[in-house]
Amino acid sequence: MAQIQVLFEDDDLIALNKPSGLLTIPDRFDPTLPSLKTILREQYDDLFIIHRIDRDTSGLILFAKNATAHKYYSQLFESRSVEKKYYALVHGRMSSSSGTFDQPIGEHFQVKGKMAVSRKGKTAITHFNVVETFQSYSWLQLNIETGRTHQIRVHLQDAGHPVVCDPLYGTNTPLLLSTIKKKKFKLSKDAEEEQPLMNRLALHAYSLEFQNQQGQKSLIEAPLFKDMQATLKQLEKWTGVNKPKA
Repeated sequence: MAQIQVLFEDDDLIALNKPSGLLTIPDRFDPTLPSLKTILREQYDDLFIIHRIDRDTSGLILFAKNATAHKYYSQLFESRSVEKKYYALVHGRMSSSSGTFDQPIGEHFQVKGKMAVSRKGKTAITHFNVVETFQSYSWLQLNIETGRTHQIRVHLQDAGHPVVCDPLYGTNTPLLLSTIKKKKFKLSKDAEEEQPLMNRLALHAYSLEFQNQQGQKSLIEAPLFKDMQATLKQLEKWTGVNKPKA
């Protein structure tokens, strides 16, 4: 698992770049599973959870270091006063260079732990901008006004563009270099099998922008992990890249 990077820290907050596959807080059904909070307990006496991102999503997560900060920042998230940006690699090309998904989301009527667009669900709003398009994929920046469970993944699936390597809302098939290079790909003589470029959910919580307790504007960004950076480079190299017109 990738190393947990501290992005920002002061007397009230600590911001970290969470690797994919790591829980934010302990699982109530299986507390033996590793989580970001349990790892941090080795260094901090206590931390307060402000918000969460999915286990399989990588990226920016905030913890409060005292009760006062926890109350302040929790209220910011609840009042939708935090600008939240994500990046995602999705299947296919979007029909528009930008747009908004405004479909309510609720629990799936059959599959436990899965969500779906539902008329009986809660309001969910996701804005998207296409940053780059490749032969069979699109690289998106997304901004969410609401924070429903699996919101981005559900909206993208509903639009016909599931996130790459999403076993719940798309396919668990890893993204291979041979898929991108096709006829030009040759396996190394020393390799028994091809190693995937991307074999985890291609969704990254990139930035949070808000007003801190001192009334100052704060912007914290979480760099992409190496596997996502490498995937984008290979897509740009072998499939070409198109940037939407301004």
